[in-house]
Amino acid sequence: MVEGGVDAIEIGMPYSDPLMEGPVIQKAHQVALEGGSRMKDVLRAVQAVSATGTPTLVMGYWNPVHRYGFSRWATDLKAAGGVGAITPDLIPEEAPEWLVAAQEQGIAPVFLVAPSSTDERIAVVGRTNRGFVYAAAVMGVTGARSEVGSRAQELVSRVRAQTDLPVAVGIGVSTGEQAAQVAGFADAVVVGSALVVALRDGGPEAVRALTAELAAGVRRPARPTLSE
Repeated sequence: MVEGGVDAIEIGMPYSDPLMEGPVIQKAHQVALEGGSRMKDVLRAVQAVSATGTPTLVMGYWNPVHRYGFSRWATDLKAAGGVGAITPDLIPEEAPEWLVAAQEQGIAPVFLVAPSSTDERIAVVGRTNRGFVYAAAVMGVTGARSEVGSRAQELVSRVRAQTDLPVAVGIGVSTGEQAAQVAGFADAVVVGSALVVALRDGGPEAVRALTAELAAGVRRPARPTLSE
Protein backbone atom coordinates (compact mmCIF):
# COMPACT_ATOMS: atom_id res chain seq x y z
CA MET A 1 0.00 0.00 0.00
CA VAL A 2 2.83 2.40 0.81
CA GLU A 3 4.52 1.57 -2.49
CA GLY A 4 1.18 2.14 -4.24
CA GLY A 5 1.02 5.73 -2.98
CA VAL A 6 -1.24 5.66 0.08
CA ASP A 7 -1.01 8.70 2.38
CA ALA A 8 -2.04 7.02 5.64
CA ILE A 9 -2.96 3.51 6.77
CA GLU A 10 -5.78 2.40 9.06
CA ILE A 11 -5.30 -0.96 10.76
CA GLY A 12 -8.45 -2.76 11.83
CA MET A 13 -8.52 -4.29 15.29
CA PRO A 14 -10.22 -7.72 15.11
CA TYR A 15 -13.43 -7.95 17.14
CA SER A 16 -16.19 -10.52 17.47
CA ASP A 17 -19.05 -8.05 16.87
CA PRO A 18 -17.95 -5.46 14.29
CA LEU A 19 -21.35 -3.81 13.98
CA MET A 20 -20.37 -1.17 11.41
CA GLU A 21 -18.89 -3.66 8.95
CA GLY A 22 -20.37 -5.39 5.94
CA PRO A 23 -19.77 -9.05 5.03
CA VAL A 24 -16.25 -8.61 3.62
CA ILE A 25 -14.70 -7.01 6.70
CA GLN A 26 -16.87 -9.08 9.07
CA LYS A 27 -15.29 -12.16 7.51
CA ALA A 28 -11.83 -10.62 7.86
CA HIS A 29 -12.46 -10.06 11.58
CA GLN A 30 -13.59 -13.67 11.95
CA VAL A 31 -10.60 -15.09 10.10
CA ALA A 32 -8.19 -12.96 12.12
CA LEU A 33 -9.70 -14.00 15.46
CA GLU A 34 -9.84 -17.67 14.50
CA GLY A 35 -6.19 -17.38 13.50
CA GLY A 36 -5.32 -16.19 17.00
CA SER A 37 -4.87 -12.47 16.31
CA ARG A 38 -5.00 -10.40 19.48
CA MET A 39 -4.14 -6.87 20.63
CA LYS A 40 -0.41 -7.60 20.71
CA ASP A 41 -0.59 -8.54 17.04
CA VAL A 42 -2.41 -5.31 16.19
CA LEU A 43 0.28 -3.30 17.94
CA ARG A 44 2.99 -5.28 16.15
CA ALA A 45 1.32 -4.43 12.84
CA VAL A 46 1.17 -0.74 13.82
CA GLN A 47 4.87 -0.82 14.61
CA ALA A 48 5.75 -2.43 11.27
CA VAL A 49 3.61 -0.06 9.21
CA SER A 50 4.61 3.11 11.05
CA ALA A 51 8.26 2.16 10.47
CA THR A 52 7.70 2.98 6.80
CA GLY A 53 7.11 6.61 7.77
CA THR A 54 3.43 6.43 6.83
CA PRO A 55 0.98 7.85 9.42
CA THR A 56 -0.70 4.83 10.99
CA LEU A 57 -4.03 4.71 12.84
CA VAL A 58 -6.02 1.93 14.45
CA MET A 59 -9.75 1.51 13.89
CA GLY A 60 -11.27 -0.44 16.71
CA TYR A 61 -14.49 -1.17 18.53
CA TRP A 62 -14.63 -0.11 22.10
CA ASN A 63 -15.04 -3.32 24.08
CA PRO A 64 -11.50 -4.64 23.42
CA VAL A 65 -10.01 -1.24 24.28
CA HIS A 66 -12.05 -1.03 27.47
CA ARG A 67 -10.82 -4.45 28.52
CA TYR A 68 -7.23 -3.62 27.62
CA GLY A 69 -7.35 -0.37 29.59
CA PHE A 70 -7.58 3.20 28.34
CA SER A 71 -4.20 4.45 29.50
CA ARG A 72 -2.40 1.22 28.68
CA TRP A 73 -3.82 1.21 25.15
CA ALA A 74 -2.87 4.83 24.51
CA THR A 75 0.62 4.24 25.88
CA ASP A 76 1.20 1.05 23.88
CA LEU A 77 -0.28 2.53 20.70
CA LYS A 78 2.03 5.53 20.98
CA ALA A 79 5.03 3.28 21.65
CA ALA A 80 4.21 1.30 18.51
CA GLY A 81 4.23 4.48 16.44
CA GLY A 82 0.47 4.97 16.08
CA VAL A 83 -0.79 8.52 15.61
CA GLY A 84 -4.53 8.10 16.02
CA ALA A 85 -7.48 5.86 16.80
CA ILE A 86 -10.86 5.69 15.05
CA THR A 87 -13.61 4.42 17.36
CA PRO A 88 -16.83 3.85 15.35
CA ASP A 89 -19.04 2.74 18.24
CA LEU A 90 -18.02 5.44 20.70
CA ILE A 91 -19.25 9.01 21.08
CA PRO A 92 -17.28 11.84 22.74
CA GLU A 93 -19.66 12.17 25.70
CA GLU A 94 -18.95 8.57 26.69
CA ALA A 95 -15.20 8.76 26.22
CA PRO A 96 -13.78 11.04 28.96
CA GLU A 97 -11.17 8.56 30.16
CA TRP A 98 -10.09 7.77 26.63
CA LEU A 99 -9.81 11.44 25.70
CA VAL A 100 -7.57 12.12 28.70
CA ALA A 101 -5.35 9.13 27.89
CA ALA A 102 -5.17 10.09 24.21
CA GLN A 103 -4.22 13.67 25.03
CA GLU A 104 -1.50 12.53 27.42
CA GLN A 105 0.07 10.37 24.71
CA GLY A 106 -0.53 12.71 21.77
CA ILE A 107 -2.88 10.21 20.08
CA ALA A 108 -5.54 11.74 17.82
CA PRO A 109 -9.07 10.58 18.78
CA VAL A 110 -11.27 10.27 15.69
CA PHE A 111 -15.05 10.02 16.03
CA LEU A 112 -17.51 9.57 13.16
CA VAL A 113 -20.36 11.57 11.69
CA ALA A 114 -23.03 10.33 9.29
CA PRO A 115 -25.75 11.82 7.07
CA SER A 116 -28.16 11.41 10.00
CA SER A 117 -25.96 13.42 12.37
CA THR A 118 -27.46 16.67 13.60
CA ASP A 119 -25.50 19.91 13.32
CA GLU A 120 -25.08 19.81 17.10
CA ARG A 121 -23.57 16.30 16.91
CA ILE A 122 -21.24 17.38 14.11
CA ALA A 123 -20.13 20.39 16.17
CA VAL A 124 -19.31 18.17 19.17
CA VAL A 125 -17.26 15.81 16.99
CA GLY A 126 -15.54 18.76 15.33
CA ARG A 127 -14.50 20.17 18.71
CA THR A 128 -13.33 16.81 20.05
CA ASN A 129 -11.55 15.16 17.14
CA ARG A 130 -7.91 15.67 16.37
CA GLY A 131 -6.37 15.10 12.96
CA PHE A 132 -9.56 14.83 10.92
CA VAL A 133 -13.29 14.06 10.97
CA TYR A 134 -14.39 10.70 9.57
CA ALA A 135 -17.59 11.17 7.54
CA ALA A 136 -19.53 8.00 6.73
CA ALA A 137 -20.88 8.59 3.23
CA VAL A 138 -23.96 6.40 3.61
CA MET A 139 -26.30 5.07 6.26
CA GLY A 140 -25.33 1.42 6.44
CA VAL A 141 -22.42 -0.96 6.88
CA THR A 142 -19.06 -0.82 5.14
CA GLY A 143 -18.59 -2.35 1.70
CA ALA A 144 -17.73 -1.45 -1.87
CA ARG A 145 -20.62 0.09 -3.81
CA SER A 146 -21.26 0.94 -7.44
CA GLU A 147 -21.93 4.57 -6.48
CA VAL A 148 -20.75 6.79 -3.67
CA GLY A 149 -23.58 7.98 -1.43
CA SER A 150 -25.26 11.05 -2.89
CA ARG A 151 -25.43 12.71 0.54
CA ALA A 152 -21.67 12.56 1.05
CA GLN A 153 -20.97 15.97 -0.47
CA GLU A 154 -23.73 17.59 1.57
CA LEU A 155 -22.35 15.98 4.72
CA VAL A 156 -18.86 17.31 4.03
CA SER A 157 -20.27 20.82 3.63
CA ARG A 158 -22.11 20.50 6.93
CA VAL A 159 -18.95 19.34 8.69
CA ARG A 160 -16.92 22.21 7.26
CA ALA A 161 -19.47 24.63 8.61
CA GLN A 162 -18.66 23.38 12.13
CA THR A 163 -14.88 22.75 12.09
CA ASP A 164 -11.67 23.55 10.24
CA LEU A 165 -10.44 19.96 10.55
CA PRO A 166 -9.92 18.00 7.31
CA VAL A 167 -12.83 15.73 6.37
CA ALA A 168 -12.23 12.13 5.29
CA VAL A 169 -15.07 10.32 3.50
CA GLY A 170 -15.40 6.56 3.72
CA ILE A 171 -17.77 3.64 3.03
CA GLY A 172 -18.30 2.56 -0.53
CA VAL A 173 -15.23 3.72 -2.46
CA SER A 174 -13.63 0.94 -4.51
CA THR A 175 -12.29 2.44 -7.77
CA GLY A 176 -10.03 5.24 -8.91
CA GLU A 177 -12.98 7.00 -10.51
CA GLN A 178 -14.93 6.99 -7.26
CA ALA A 179 -11.85 8.17 -5.39
CA ALA A 180 -11.55 11.07 -7.82
CA GLN A 181 -15.21 11.99 -7.28
CA VAL A 182 -14.85 12.04 -3.51
CA ALA A 183 -11.54 13.90 -3.67
CA GLY A 184 -13.37 16.62 -5.55
CA PHE A 185 -15.16 17.69 -2.38
CA ALA A 186 -13.41 15.95 0.54
CA ASP A 187 -9.90 16.17 1.98
CA ALA A 188 -9.29 12.42 2.16
CA VAL A 189 -10.77 9.18 0.82
CA VAL A 190 -11.06 6.11 3.06
CA VAL A 191 -11.03 2.68 1.39
CA GLY A 192 -11.41 -0.60 3.28
CA SER A 193 -13.48 -3.44 1.84
CA ALA A 194 -12.12 -3.13 -1.68
CA LEU A 195 -8.57 -3.56 -0.39
CA VAL A 196 -9.58 -6.58 1.69
CA VAL A 197 -11.13 -8.16 -1.42
CA ALA A 198 -7.99 -7.39 -3.41
CA LEU A 199 -5.84 -9.07 -0.78
CA ARG A 200 -8.16 -12.07 -0.57
CA ASP A 201 -8.41 -12.63 -4.31
CA GLY A 202 -5.07 -11.41 -5.64
CA GLY A 203 -2.62 -11.10 -2.78
CA PRO A 204 -0.21 -8.23 -2.10
CA GLU A 205 0.31 -7.35 -5.77
CA ALA A 206 -3.43 -6.80 -6.23
CA VAL A 207 -3.41 -4.53 -3.18
CA ARG A 208 -0.49 -2.57 -4.62
CA ALA A 209 -2.28 -2.16 -7.97
CA LEU A 210 -5.57 -1.04 -6.44
CA THR A 211 -3.80 1.39 -4.12
CA ALA A 212 -1.99 2.90 -7.10
CA GLU A 213 -5.30 3.27 -8.96
CA LEU A 214 -6.94 4.93 -5.97
CA ALA A 215 -3.97 7.24 -5.38
CA ALA A 216 -3.96 8.29 -9.02
CA GLY A 217 -7.68 9.04 -8.81
CA VAL A 218 -7.27 11.18 -5.71
CA ARG A 219 -4.45 13.16 -7.32
CA ARG A 220 -6.08 13.91 -10.68
CA PRO A 221 -5.56 17.59 -11.61
CA ALA A 222 -9.22 18.10 -12.53
CA ARG A 223 -11.42 16.20 -10.11
CA PRO A 224 -15.16 15.96 -10.82
CA THR A 225 -17.64 16.32 -8.00
CA LEU A 226 -20.77 14.25 -7.59
CA SER A 227 -22.91 17.26 -8.49
CA GLU A 228 -21.32 17.78 -11.88
